[in-house]
Amino acid sequence: MQDEYRTVARAGVHETEINRSRFLCALAPAATEEEAQAFIAGVRREHAAATHNCWAYVIGADASVQRASDDGEPGGTAGVPMLQMLLRRDMRYVVAVVTRYYGGVKLGAGGLIRAYGGAVGEALDDLGTLTRRRFRLATVTVDHQRAGKLQNDLRATGRTVRNVRYAEDVTLEIGLPDADVDAFRGWLADATAGTATFEPGGEAYGDA
Repeated sequence: MQDEYRTVARAGVHETEINRSRFLCALAPAATEEEAQAFIAGVRREHAAATHNCWAYVIGADASVQRASDDGEPGGTAGVPMLQMLLRRDMRYVVAVVTRYYGGVKLGAGGLIRAYGGAVGEALDDLGTLTRRRFRLATVTVDHQRAGKLQNDLRATGRTVRNVRYAEDVTLEIGLPDADVDAFRGWLADATAGTATFEPGGEAYGDA
């Protein structure tokens, strides 16, 4: 797995005008290819009267899925520069749709490439990006008497408590960088006088 990746901070639309053509870039996070396709379909419905709805998306922390469409623009002048901009910015799990309303002035191949790639870049600048880092999921089980203080200590040391379950004992789900696991075991033993149990789990990504 990649140690980290970047994605768009939120869904949104950024509009720019070039030689009387309107370019509206809609960006959104997409966890799967199906989510990306559904977002594209929604934008196409919303802008059914537009001249073109070109799109690109990158799925996977390692960019394993890359797709793009020129939607009627000359080959390689829309979807590919959009995809290249996403990759140049190290964006993952993201979908971009650039809607063009033609304004009567032809831009030429070079102009189209700059317009479509630039629309995505401007939208990323406008909406912002965030970094997600890989971490190890783990569970800590502790008695009720120590649970409250342990939660406070975890948060005070910057560790993320993802979930808390109360039963005969209290189970805390946490996220740790892989490199911190051994040190955390020692810290946990000191913090709970050796009474807590620690069980590492799988891997996931979270906000950096």
